[in-house]
Amino acid sequence: MASSSRTPFNDAMEESFDQLLDQQFENVFVELSNSEEVAKKNRKRAYFDRKREEGHVLLWNDYFSDNAIFPLQTFRRRFRMKKPLFLRIVDRLSSELMFFQHRRDATGRFGHSPIQKCTAAIRLLAYGYASDAVDEYLRMGETTAMSCLENFTKGIISFFGDEYLRAPTATNLRRLLNIGKIRGFPGMIGSLDCMHWEWKNCPTAWKGQYTRGSGKPTIVLEAIASQDLWIWHVFFGPPGTLNDINILDRSPIFDDILQGRAPNVKYKVNGREYHLAYYLTDGIYPKWATFIQSIRLPQNRKATLFATHQEADRKDVERAFGVLQARFHIIKNPALVWDKEKIGNIMKACIILHNMIVEDERDGYNIQFDVSEFLQVEGNQTPQVDLSYSTGMPLNIENMMGMRNQLRDQNMHQQ
Repeated sequence: MASSSRTPFNDAMEESFDQLLDQQFENVFVELSNSEEVAKKNRKRAYFDRKREEGHVLLWNDYFSDNAIFPLQTFRRRFRMKKPLFLRIVDRLSSELMFFQHRRDATGRFGHSPIQKCTAAIRLLAYGYASDAVDEYLRMGETTAMSCLENFTKGIISFFGDEYLRAPTATNLRRLLNIGKIRGFPGMIGSLDCMHWEWKNCPTAWKGQYTRGSGKPTIVLEAIASQDLWIWHVFFGPPGTLNDINILDRSPIFDDILQGRAPNVKYKVNGREYHLAYYLTDGIYPKWATFIQSIRLPQNRKATLFATHQEADRKDVERAFGVLQARFHIIKNPALVWDKEKIGNIMKACIILHNMIVEDERDGYNIQFDVSEFLQVEGNQTPQVDLSYSTGMPLNIENMMGMRNQLRDQNMHQQ
């Protein structure tokens, strides 16, 4: 009967073979690691000369030279604003922000000009382009174009937001009240509604919070617009699952009134004096003293006439949303940005630019309201605003709750 047994010689051979195999494997691993490190050191960033100076010269000759190729009408259509307004924005940003200044790089070569950077940002906002779509004309890479857009929106909000994204002053209120009286609604200072902006790249963990009945996540914009399409109030950021009433509860729309910072107004309707201005809204909003809705089922000619005019004038905010989306396609298209803060900056910058354009072109509108007769004569029937109002009302809970009850009075407009 044969039997097998292990000898010390066999054990020594196996141990030597294992050590040799481990050593060989370690050598191969170290050699591969060294080759990868060498490859990384020798690898250079993909770079090619875009000839950005030629891009500036081409842009200047097309739109900004004395003998520009394209006329002013084409500039207005492609830049969404007139040339003096655009140059005003470029001058302010280039004088205040280092990013938009024309500087040399480490090699002594000039970077992109302020006009190139602002044009890239405007094109991305106006046409909703991908960030590398401006490369062929402006000679600007994708990363630089995104930096231009981010810095442009921040600059617009920082330098023009206080003037063009604010509540109406006492003088503005006086003008709005007079226009409201001419249109048949004494005390009306605008119309209120909400708009949804689809968020394509919403994080997966947030989609349930931001997705509404359409099945796509959206972010809501609450706004107030006047007849000339100026947007006076902006509240952007609530998730799309909220309706208009939920957003109203979160909105700071009445904070100035509650805290005593709003001017006092006075007007008369059918011999009755009122001290709170109001907005035109659709039927979902509550019947407060500051909201006027249409009559759902008018039963006589008087009610039908009121409903017709209310529903027509309430479309001011709808028209403002339509013009805003037509003027800046980045809002019309789904948002491709991941960061919600950057999305908010884009929306605010577009609204500020929209108001700047409205101010610049308002005198050329077909429909004009002459409020000179109201400004010259102060009669009992003329809406009035206290230009010397005081904001010294004590901010205690009793005063705020009293004002809150006045705002939400459902019997204020019952006659």
